[in-house]
Amino acid sequence: MVSEFAERLIAWQKKEGRKGLPWQGTTDPYRVWLSEIMLQQTQVATVIPYYQRFLARFPTLADLAAAPVEDVMPLWSGLGYYARARNLHKCAQTVVARHGGEFPRDAALIAELPGIGRSTANAIASFCFGAQTPILDGNVKRVFARYFGIEGFPGTLKVEREMWALAEQLMPAKNTGTYTQAQMDLGATICTRGKPLCGRCPLADSCVAHRDGRAAELPTARPKKVVPERESVFLVMHGPQGILLEQRPPSGIWGGLLCLPELPAGTDAALYAQQQYGVTAKTWQELPSLRHTFTHFRLTLRPLHAEVTQAAAAMERNLRWLAADDYAAAALPTPIRTLLEMATDDA
Repeated sequence: MVSEFAERLIAWQKKEGRKGLPWQGTTDPYRVWLSEIMLQQTQVATVIPYYQRFLARFPTLADLAAAPVEDVMPLWSGLGYYARARNLHKCAQTVVARHGGEFPRDAALIAELPGIGRSTANAIASFCFGAQTPILDGNVKRVFARYFGIEGFPGTLKVEREMWALAEQLMPAKNTGTYTQAQMDLGATICTRGKPLCGRCPLADSCVAHRDGRAAELPTARPKKVVPERESVFLVMHGPQGILLEQRPPSGIWGGLLCLPELPAGTDAALYAQQQYGVTAKTWQELPSLRHTFTHFRLTLRPLHAEVTQAAAAMERNLRWLAADDYAAAALPTPIRTLLEMATDDA
């Protein structure tokens, strides 16, 4: 059964798998690594233009490592999960400092690099160096849960250990890159989260979920929990040069990105703007609020808009006036970009 599982997937991949994706057909660890990081919790169609723009700006790992992180973040704006971009930059610098600019060939050493977990490290080793290293991303977990009828949420340690053991047993000695790609492709195009195409699956005749009519039940969903609600007020200070933004600290939500200043709870907006930013503004007007859902909480953004009548001549390095024409190229979180566009339309 073990060899048949791998053989059937490999045969299917060669005939039916995805072809022509920008990161396919290369054994360059830099390009494979970049694609793997971008594809984490992000759809292929969304990733492709980001991937292409990123490589146009940073064609090699050395180029990425040499650039300031401030040049990296705008290319990630809108892609979400911004810690990925910071770790990407840190990882490139680590590869240069520790490994002479070349990715290590050993999966265990790759996994020690910033922002790279076991599955991603194994994928790089498999695609680039032909290593016999299994992966266990979300697509593979879904395939395993359905094919083998594995109960329990795959994010729990018990279920994940069971799946890693299976992944190691099923890994073939040859055609490792093709097999790894086959698992990704099967989960992304056939064994999808909703409405799997079981009639086109090369494993359907021996799949437990298909046999028992349980494809909609497996894998077991994440246990439901109450999503915490948060609320923040953001200052939209509009002057002749645009809207005032500040760069957030490197860690935390939207780390390193440009953002509207956030008003501490219970603070007067006019007084805070004057004391913190040297800005005098007219009457403050509340704009329509915006809700944004993160992985672990939901945030309501309440923008306060005012026209600036006076601003300090010398601005701090982390502050910037941003004109509407510059929104597209700026390193902005998606909800902040939306607020800016709303404010510009209302101005």
